[in-house]
Amino acid sequence: MAEENREPDIKVTDRRRFSADGEPLDSADDAPAPAAERASERPPERPPLPPATFEFLVISLRWQAEMQLGMYGTEAEGDPPRDLEGARHSIDLLGMLQEKTKGNLRLEEQRLLENTLTEMRFRYVQAVEAAAKR
Repeated sequence: MAEENREPDIKVTDRRRFSADGEPLDSADDAPAPAAERASERPPERPPLPPATFEFLVISLRWQAEMQLGMYGTEAEGDPPRDLEGARHSIDLLGMLQEKTKGNLRLEEQRLLENTLTEMRFRYVQAVEAAAKR
């Protein structure tokens, strides 16, 4: 019963740097925050990274090429920046990956790589033609 009447433990810390009259206060508030307070200010933890798979590698290179081709953006932002030389390099990396892994891929991996290369090469040609018209 005695615990029911007990006041909760509350700590109030005055962090104001000026008094009610507007005079600066000389206090220890300029000292670094205690470790417990700094711990609560840590940035949130990152989500776990996806597993390192062949599919993830192909999709990462594809996404990189798409970014370089300026495929991501909104009308409000205007035309996204394009890096045709970088896009060609990313697509060439996919082509090299196809050559070096020939005969060593599962059917799904092979199809993913072939389809990605076909589409990226087509989009690259479109981007070069669009750049030539400007």
